[in-house]
Amino acid sequence: MNKIKDLDIVALTENRQTTHFETGETITLYKGQVGTIVMEYDSEVFEVEFSNNDGTTYAMETIPANQLMLLHYELVEVIA
Repeated sequence: MNKIKDLDIVALTENRQTTHFETGETITLYKGQVGTIVMEYDSEVFEVEFSNNDGTTYAMETIPANQLMLLHYELVEVIA
């Protein structure tokens, strides 16, 4: 399994309640919601930015690694 690092694309593995980045309204980020790692606090906790297709941020969340799935866009070869 690859280690999550800054600027990686990840997806949530469970639903999370949060507040909208601009409006402060309560929103739900659903399992599978895609975000970008913008900061690594340690190898187990990350700041994740969630934005729409035009790049507008709607949520910033601090999320533990066990609630994130690293997404891959190319073949990943595992070396045993």
